[in-house]
Amino acid sequence: MAALVDAGLFEAPVPVALGGGWAGPVSARPLCETYRMLSGADASVALVGVMHPTVLAWWSQTEAEDQPAWSEQRAAVLATAMTGRQWGTVASEPGSGGDMLRTGTIAEPVGGEHEDLPGRRYRLTGDKHFGSGYGVCDYMFTTARVVGEEGPAAFFIDVRRRLEERSAHLRVTHEWDGAGMKGTQSHAVRLDGVEAVRLAWDGPIDTLAANAGGLVMALFTAVVLGVVDEAVATARGQLGSRFDELRAYEQVEWSRAVLDHWLAVQAYEGVLRAVEDGEPLAALRAGIRAKTATAELAESSLRRMTNVLGGGTFSQRSPFAHWFEDVRALGFLRPPWGLAFDTLFRTSQD
Repeated sequence: MAALVDAGLFEAPVPVALGGGWAGPVSARPLCETYRMLSGADASVALVGVMHPTVLAWWSQTEAEDQPAWSEQRAAVLATAMTGRQWGTVASEPGSGGDMLRTGTIAEPVGGEHEDLPGRRYRLTGDKHFGSGYGVCDYMFTTARVVGEEGPAAFFIDVRRRLEERSAHLRVTHEWDGAGMKGTQSHAVRLDGVEAVRLAWDGPIDTLAANAGGLVMALFTAVVLGVVDEAVATARGQLGSRFDELRAYEQVEWSRAVLDHWLAVQAYEGVLRAVEDGEPLAALRAGIRAKTATAELAESSLRRMTNVLGGGTFSQRSPFAHWFEDVRALGFLRPPWGLAFDTLFRTSQD
């Protein structure tokens, strides 16, 4: 990650006005393409890394001059990226179906503000899993329900400080042992009165999620598409002169694998264009469609390639063994399958 910091990647999602590289919707394509290329080299590093701009999008994509507390926190949070601080997320909970707004974690106000970043302090208690980048990131985004309030609220935890203190308030209950995305460190953690800072947004957090959604979906899609890009190129190289010897079934499977890849690229291009148009709701809808379609197409393309390449792809020495598991991640990234199709159905009548 240090090399990515040195290359300025952590500064890329920070608005130009605050010293970063984000110049508005026009910056979406180069940012996504960077993570797409990085994923072809190491999908785990890319997925952990892409959590940084997807979390910061909650702040970077929403300005509010009439909310001074939000403006102050927004500037301070985004400034952390300029100093190489990394953001991740530990929002998913067992039994929530991946919907971070269905949180059962309890937040209790304790008064005062964080010593470095502006925002009201709370103590969170609950169980989380899939803490992407836990142990690597400095700050982790999460959600909880504030005692006495109706809807969920968003928070961030200063994770690095807690790790250094070996605090009993934040501990790993299950280490990540996934067959895919092995390097994401998506550990399950127990929050037991851990200190957190509430987002200073005055209003429902749905607004922040909607404004960030299109870019978030495009970034997630870029990571998985990068794996498929590399898989197609590698399979083509392994087949080499064998193309003329492929059986009819293998010819069809290869052709359909390439077709699935091409369709995934078109879906990705669709969400990028929607984000570039600058209409958040349209970008969010396009993003959910693109992410969901690409999740299906990526799995299909990898499966067809392995049918052509043969049983050797089951070996752990074969990159296809982990690539297939890696691309499955997209379907479970926010929003996961069930929630994604709820949204697709609701918007299919518009």
